[in-house]
Amino acid sequence: MSATTLKRQFITDATGNPVGVILPLEEYVLVEEILEQRFPTPGEVNKLEQMKQAANDPLFMADLHEAMSAFAGVDAEWWERTS
Repeated sequence: MSATTLKRQFITDATGNPVGVILPLEEYVLVEEILEQRFPTPGEVNKLEQMKQAANDPLFMADLHEAMSAFAGVDAEWWERTS
């Protein structure tokens, strides 16, 4: 069995501009600390605060309502059947 060699893979948008990159894990480990410092992930308190704010965000609520409405028919068809 041959070993697989992973190389960087660039992700481009529809016009061909690079917008991201997929790194092999050994390369990611080299930059992980820098990325965490520069782009920290939100902590649990921050996530909870964002969730509280979402309930008052009209765009979020409109998207949520649209998604819930889109699934209402499927939900009724598959989960609320009468025997």
